[in-house]
Amino acid sequence: MDAPPGKSDDPAAFLAIADHLRQLGLSAPRCLARDLSQGFLLLEDLGDGLFARLVAADPQAEPGLYGAAVDVLLRLQAAPPPPGLPDLSAADWADAAAFALDWYRFAATGDRMDSTAFRALLTGLLQRHADGPRVMILRDFHAENLLWLPDRTGLARVGLLDFQLAQLGQPGYDLVSMLQDARRDVSRETVAKAQAHFLTMTGQEEARFRPAYAALGAQRALRILGIFARLCLVAGKAGYLPLMPRVWAQLQENLAQPELAPLRRLCDQLLPAPDPGVLRRIGEKCGHFR
Repeated sequence: MDAPPGKSDDPAAFLAIADHLRQLGLSAPRCLARDLSQGFLLLEDLGDGLFARLVAADPQAEPGLYGAAVDVLLRLQAAPPPPGLPDLSAADWADAAAFALDWYRFAATGDRMDSTAFRALLTGLLQRHADGPRVMILRDFHAENLLWLPDRTGLARVGLLDFQLAQLGQPGYDLVSMLQDARRDVSRETVAKAQAHFLTMTGQEEARFRPAYAALGAQRALRILGIFARLCLVAGKAGYLPLMPRVWAQLQENLAQPELAPLRRLCDQLLPAPDPGVLRRIGEKCGHFR
């Protein structure tokens, strides 16, 4: 790991979270050597068994792998979080989702707009449906950051990566991150089984879980659309554009939840779908902004 101090991927934060995860019996990479003054870490190699690769080679493996990952989330959320984790408010989460207006809408239409009303509406929905007691969330809990370690046992068979930005959040957030993956489609069967297992083991009522899950999913999809657009416009990374239609479909599925109807109406007014014409217009601006 080469991450100079002061950047978002802080190696000291990585080590602190890794220690916490291993104390819970989970498989975070061990640190073999370190030079924190330079931001260098020599880490244990957990192998090449990324969930995304394994499922691509054998789709039948998906339900079992994702079920094991849900068990990891349950263990993680049942334990007290380490001290000092960031704890963002519903307004902070809504501000992050406003990237969809600030960057995706701008990239698609060329228009800038005041996002105050959008942020206020989403803040209220998150407060109403997804703003309860906090747990530790890893934020990027998906198939590109999860590895299968068959030589280990129990929860340790799931290797964990990219957790240095862990914070406090809602119990459903990492579940959404895994099941609404921007980079791959997760089968309906796997989604249903993972959600049912999570509900059974946490004792949550489905009537309360569904709007919370949808609100978190909508927030995440909106933020990702904005981030992908910004990466294209500012960093010249056009490779994220083909992922936008999948994220858009996930957003629409979340907005179909009845409790999110006001947000759906506002998004229908403000955000164009990433059809081929929109993607072409965004691509034409790739790398032109700083």
